[in-house]
Amino acid sequence: MLKSKQFAMDKKQASERIAKLRGQIDKYRYAYHVLDESMVSDSVRDSLMKELFDLEQRFPDLVTPDSPTQRVAGAALKEFPKARHETRMVSLNDAFSEQDMRAWFERLEKYLGNSLAERSGTKAAAGRQNADGIFYCELKIDGLAIELVYEDGLLAQGSTRGDGIVGEDVTQNLRTVQAIPLRLRVPRNAHRLPKHFVVRGEVFVTKQELARINREQERKGERQFANPRNLAAGSLRQLDPAISASRTLDSFAYEIALPFETLRALGIETHEHKHALLKELGFKTNPHNKSVDTLEDVFAFRDYWEQHRAGLAYEIDGTVILMNNNALYEQAGIVGKAPRAGIAYKFAPTEATSIVEDVKIHVGRTGALTPVAVLRPVQVTGITITHATLHNFDQIKRLGLKIGDTVVVSRAGDVIPQITSVLPKLRTGAERGIRIPAICPVDGSPVVQDGQLYRCSNPRCAARNRRGLYHFTSRAAFDIEGLGPKIIDRFVDEGLMQDAADIFTLHQGDIAALERFGEKSADNLVREIERKKRIAPERLLYAVGIVHVGEENARAIVQYLSQRGVALRAPVDFARALAAHSAEQLQEIPDVGPKIAQSVFD
Repeated sequence: MLKSKQFAMDKKQASERIAKLRGQIDKYRYAYHVLDESMVSDSVRDSLMKELFDLEQRFPDLVTPDSPTQRVAGAALKEFPKARHETRMVSLNDAFSEQDMRAWFERLEKYLGNSLAERSGTKAAAGRQNADGIFYCELKIDGLAIELVYEDGLLAQGSTRGDGIVGEDVTQNLRTVQAIPLRLRVPRNAHRLPKHFVVRGEVFVTKQELARINREQERKGERQFANPRNLAAGSLRQLDPAISASRTLDSFAYEIALPFETLRALGIETHEHKHALLKELGFKTNPHNKSVDTLEDVFAFRDYWEQHRAGLAYEIDGTVILMNNNALYEQAGIVGKAPRAGIAYKFAPTEATSIVEDVKIHVGRTGALTPVAVLRPVQVTGITITHATLHNFDQIKRLGLKIGDTVVVSRAGDVIPQITSVLPKLRTGAERGIRIPAICPVDGSPVVQDGQLYRCSNPRCAARNRRGLYHFTSRAAFDIEGLGPKIIDRFVDEGLMQDAADIFTLHQGDIAALERFGEKSADNLVREIERKKRIAPERLLYAVGIVHVGEENARAIVQYLSQRGVALRAPVDFARALAAHSAEQLQEIPDVGPKIAQSVFD
């Protein structure tokens, strides 16, 4: 991972960054949850929220009650009667990687003060067969959270989540959803079922229904819905229930919001038991949800559905992972506005936010100068990205980009990462402008403008630079397998490599992001480069490409220096040793004549 000043943020800087993040997130969340409008993608909101959450974890005394991490959703709409929830409808914190999940689990175990596997009473701990797993895994539906209140088995009230404490009463509209029972079915333990029964779940629309409604909207010349969640929210918030009924809404139930002791009296000991009872009562539950025993099982569940979600009738954006044992879930409690024992394990986003830490200028094979952004490492579509092409200087101008800006990085369709927009509201005032260079960064020749492009005026510059890179990686030099001329050309053209030093800063994600490169080939190349960071001194001297110095000359120079007690452990050792010799002294080395000696000295 790249080191940067951004990571070494002090408390004052963190406070300023947190304030800006909160303001921007609140703006996006109000539009999304209250107005049903999407200003940015879910991935961008999630990425900003994750950065805010991580900063507040590092500086917990900077957490305030009005932070977006402490908020569940937007305010209730005024057009509907308000409905107060008996207990808070919590939200979940997000995880985007296995590392995030392991960190969550470690925090949970630390809080509970013991191994969860030992305390959960599962087959993993006790060796019992057919016992419930430690974790309960659910598909995270792209819909709208609801609460349903039943009195004496009849649906009495249905509401949206709102701000988690007060939602909107949309009972009439929810009564049109066929998946929601108007009367509870009689369960086996009916005599013990409380008269007051509260259920929570999700209302959503299928992909097919979204397409149908959008076709109707297009025919009417009206605004189309950007995603299923917006359509579900818009349908549920119609003042006329007939409009809701005209749209096929669906629902999954996933929670029974009753006190822990009440659940225990019903024999409900786990979250999996809740789902079984919900199904028995007549609710639609997701058949793909399951309990598992280990984090590896959790990872497999999430990865499977990331690969197979296209086959589902509805949209999902990740999974929900809960501590299955109700007693432990209850004991873990709430941190902020989220449960400690639950987390949303999201799919890899196609967009995320990052910070531009630098802009490097790369010279292509035609001499064209291409600006490339060096980014704070960020995960996009499951790989770590540290570079993004800016195409040309007109693109920088269109974006209004500065070094230090927070930007949206996109890789939709698994294309090369690029910066699609800048978030200027998050600027601190320390950002720096990006200037078009007057001289070529490779050979110092003047830069000339050619239409939209800027080029090095020396037509041999780029070709000479590439020949130097070919030489550096050749068999007699660093001998980096898999990094031949064609691959070097590709990396230079994509802005990943300008000189030999750049080879050793390549990340797996930067390579895997390129078309026709996979994660496996990227992994292999990065491992090979890592292995070649240790090399024989004569190979290094030859690789540098000093004029007139061949393999034999390099070997003779190294032998000469070694015989005089010079330790060649790093490139700087060569510089110091050779700087201590004049061209005349270097001629004392066997097979080193005046031309070679002068070239080495120079």
